Amino acid sequence: MRAVDGLSLRVSAGEVLGLLGPNGAGKTTTIRMLATLLRPDAGSIRIDGVDALSDPVRARSRMAYVPAEAGLPPRLSALEAVTLFGRVQGVPEAAARAAELLERLGAASYARSECGQLSTGMKRRVVLARALVHGPAVLLLDEPTDGLDVQGRREVLALIRGLAEEGRAVLLSSHIMGEVERVVDRAVIVSGGRAVAEGDLESLRAQAGAQDLDEVFLRLVG
Repeated sequence: MRAVDGLSLRVSAGEVLGLLGPNGAGKTTTIRMLATLLRPDAGSIRIDGVDALSDPVRARSRMAYVPAEAGLPPRLSALEAVTLFGRVQGVPEAAARAAELLERLGAASYARSECGQLSTGMKRRVVLARALVHGPAVLLLDEPTDGLDVQGRREVLALIRGLAEEGRAVLLSSHIMGEVERVVDRAVIVSGGRAVAEGDLESLRAQAGAQDLDEVFLRLVG
């Protein structure tokens, strides 16, 4: 059984592409291949013009992968965690850059707090700051609102929309179609590792013959 079968994606600068599908559809596998954590059996991957299969290190310098789990060192402060990643990426003045991002993402008041003591919503902000510290052109976000309450989801989605408006290409994976309505420009709906529909939300509604986005999602995944 193939986890991903003939899937083709293209995300432009300034665009949020939703990769939507039920659990087990192949979304996380796809993103891990794009992030160079898994090597595909066939096909090609280009990240900001770089061949990610032949030059994965260079491709990683142009992207940021944000997995569903936070993966923050529990004993480091938020500022230390973001600064550490910046130093690994060779960012000049990494501590200043980390502080700037935490301020921008609304986490400055928690900069000195240990990551293990942060709320789920605040951890998501710190993870986003860590992802942005080296100025990536491409963001790969796997279920970025997982575990958040309604307000937290809205805030994180608004942050993501703002990052795209700055010119970044954003691929956003989710299994909840309704929550990404406010941020995606286009969506690819996958099921069983294959794309079953693609387009902007209006064209997806037309394909499904439904207006409610949850109903659209259910009809298109069969």
